[in-house]
Amino acid sequence: DLLFIFSLPFWAYYAVHDWIFGEALCRILSGVYLLGFYSGIFFIILLTIDRYLAIVHAVFALKARTVAYGILTSIVTWAVAIFASVPGIVFHKTQKENAQYTCSAHYPTDGLINWKHSYILKMNILGLIIPMIIMIFCYSRILKTLLGCKNEKKQKAVRLIFVIMIFYFIFWTPFHIASFVHTFQNSFFFPDCDIQGRLEKTIQVTETISMIHCCINPVIYAFVGEKFRKYLYTFFRKHVAAHLCKKCPALYREKLERVSSTFTPSTAEHDISTGL
Repeated sequence: DLLFIFSLPFWAYYAVHDWIFGEALCRILSGVYLLGFYSGIFFIILLTIDRYLAIVHAVFALKARTVAYGILTSIVTWAVAIFASVPGIVFHKTQKENAQYTCSAHYPTDGLINWKHSYILKMNILGLIIPMIIMIFCYSRILKTLLGCKNEKKQKAVRLIFVIMIFYFIFWTPFHIASFVHTFQNSFFFPDCDIQGRLEKTIQVTETISMIHCCINPVIYAFVGEKFRKYLYTFFRKHVAAHLCKKCPALYREKLERVSSTFTPSTAEHDISTGL
């Protein structure tokens, strides 16, 4: 999300004016944009699989869900996201059009349609179709297991990941559909100037909506994740309020003791057993 947000000011300026940041930044920011996109959905998939193993295959999860495997899967996830983002660096470049510079994808002239089609298809498959298949499978098995045990704490953990997944598809699915239709428009109908103009505006609107998603996850964690709220509150008291409340140390210590008392040994044991 932070990678994604980092590139937004440049694209916002470019949407109003022309591209003034040079070809190097055009390639780099296009890669960063795609890296934020791919890594975001890949880590949501990783969270879903983690919940699936913890609930459906609890015995196997005790061996598989370790710090070492967590680091390894995170490295692999970043590597796949970087690999998927490479075309964004390779194909994007600046070009002068009507006295203004643009930053967009320019595919090889010997196979323009094939390169463009494969680029969009890869984005649709990796960003929508495969994640949807994995999540439907995992959550159907998770729901079946939870209906049998009715563990309230596990249900809360699943609810958080499920909400994250739903919001991802709400914000990104319209853009995937619009980009697919725009790329393969000749296969669906005979486009004229009016239809092409509408499709391009549809892509602009849906892409703007999808960009809002990078600001949604922190809000979801704050309002849906109970433990996240508690840990954030404790962190604020220990590291922020300690510097802001130097004039009232007695009041600060009293509040900190009340906050710390909410975390009992049983809570810590639950965190270790559930991985939260």
